Amino acid sequence: MIRVGHGYDVHRFCENRDLFLGGVKIDYEKGLLGHSDADVLLHAVCDALLGAAALGDIGAHFPDTDDSYKGIDSKILLKKTAELLREKGYKVVNIDATVVAQQPKIGKYTAEMKKNIAVLCGTAEDSVNVKATTEEKLGFTGRLEGISAHAVCLIETV
Repeated sequence: MIRVGHGYDVHRFCENRDLFLGGVKIDYEKGLLGHSDADVLLHAVCDALLGAAALGDIGAHFPDTDDSYKGIDSKILLKKTAELLREKGYKVVNIDATVVAQQPKIGKYTAEMKKNIAVLCGTAEDSVNVKATTEEKLGFTGRLEGISAHAVCLIETV
């Protein structure tokens, strides 16, 4: 059986915090505000995977009311999500993700992001795609208020 999932996440910019996207530290003047490291891309991927398996969402598994997740590296959250799917008898077929940000430009980081996601999900690197777009200076991302990300995945039973 094959299943499709979609994930979406958004975080606002804040001062005095590092920016992480796809498990990569991005050279930028601001970070993203969140209970964890606020890696919007990895959060969207987690939600896509959980949704495909009908296992709820990232907030249900890693709630922001639980101090054990405060400041946690989102790579750990994605790894745990992938482990949960394997326990339920699923494997990742592919993941396609889009980061929506006016700034920073992330093209030089996407290869490393793809590799991180593939390793954490236990799938081939050529089964993961990460791309970026702007909203042409429209909306909250266009006004440089934050970053959002979408992810779509396909999983199958093993």
